[in-house]
Amino acid sequence: MSLSIRNQLPGTVTAVTPGEAMATVRVRLTGGQALTAAITREAADDLGLTPGTAVRALVKSTEVSLATAGVEGLSIRNRLPGTVTGIATGDAMASVRVTVEGGELTAAITRDAADDLALSAGTPVVALIKSTEVSLAAAE
Repeated sequence: MSLSIRNQLPGTVTAVTPGEAMATVRVRLTGGQALTAAITREAADDLGLTPGTAVRALVKSTEVSLATAGVEGLSIRNRLPGTVTGIATGDAMASVRVTVEGGELTAAITRDAADDLALSAGTPVVALIKSTEVSLAAAE
């Protein structure tokens, strides 16, 4: 199956914390970073997620925010350091490619934000992704 979701990062489940309706799933990405996904408990059960399960973390590019400095005081759990490797800008939006350890992300942000952050190839950034915006696919 082909997907339009640009960001597909392979990893392995390290922990599953089931709740009444939702579960949090900790994933160790191939590059070594930790990622948290908040998914329905039913989805976690259907996928058979347990520590050691190979998964692919899926994140739409519109759900990736970028920061050029350390960010404190946020509830966003997923903070992946990386470097801008390319940027394509239009009148309203910009598509920013970011290399992170073990992979690459694409962030779709406003042109104004890209200009305000002075993003260009080589700029160090932190990709911020809310855990509720991470979907998981069991590896086949």
